[in-house]
Amino acid sequence: MSGDVLGGKIPEFGKKTAPADGTGLSGLSAFAAGGGARNFAEISAIVMIAVAIIGGAELWIRLAEIPQYVMPAPSTIVWALFADFGFIAPHLGHTLVELFVGYSIGAAIGLLLAAVITQFPFVEKVVAPYILMLVTTPMLALVPLLILRFGFGYEPRIIAVALASGPMVMINAATGFRRTDLAKIALARSFGASTFQIFLKIRIPMAMPMIIVGLMIGAIFGLLTAVGAEMVGGGFGLGNRLTTFSATLQMPQFFAVILILSILGILIYITFFLIGKKWASWEA
Repeated sequence: MSGDVLGGKIPEFGKKTAPADGTGLSGLSAFAAGGGARNFAEISAIVMIAVAIIGGAELWIRLAEIPQYVMPAPSTIVWALFADFGFIAPHLGHTLVELFVGYSIGAAIGLLLAAVITQFPFVEKVVAPYILMLVTTPMLALVPLLILRFGFGYEPRIIAVALASGPMVMINAATGFRRTDLAKIALARSFGASTFQIFLKIRIPMAMPMIIVGLMIGAIFGLLTAVGAEMVGGGFGLGNRLTTFSATLQMPQFFAVILILSILGILIYITFFLIGKKWASWEA
């Protein structure tokens, strides 16, 4: 697995807008400082589009008299979210526990493996086939086997989240470690810097944008895997609520859970983007 296979350019978290051919988060979303809404007209346009989409959907569903069990109106979904949030909240807590624990384990192992394989090519040759296997294998297919071994508790879900998020973190971190400026490394070696000092002072800071992107992608993959694992088996979690609400035709509650998951995904993106603005704001 070469550096070219593992990724492209290092993303930029600086204040300037990312170039057209870059991969920086600043070029992907209006949350970026360079690409966000900067004046009242832009903010008004964003709000008006949202109002038009939501209002249009509300009007169309009501005029077409679409049954609630087929597609509830946006107002009904929001009402269900607030009315039943006390019932949904404990399941949200279960999902967050699975996500945080599994993601922490997977991200830590992924970062460690990325550091090892970039320093020891032989280890990469041994580990790469298994990493590719994890990346290409849907983790949800393993959940029933994990349930048979560990039961219907947290364990199989946490393992699935770790297996889903770890490779994403490792691949992006390894890409960042490899794309360090060789001139800086040569200069550091000429001053007598050790391999560990070079890795700590040069490779890690310069790889930070890719590391943060990997952590963000890993978190999103972990969330999707946690919800999918909850849908496969177990009596708690947002995924379990999706299955239950769908089976009982409680579609307002079903879409309320979908809305919660969407908000979680957006919060994950914003969190890592802000981390990137603080810790990787230099220009690549």
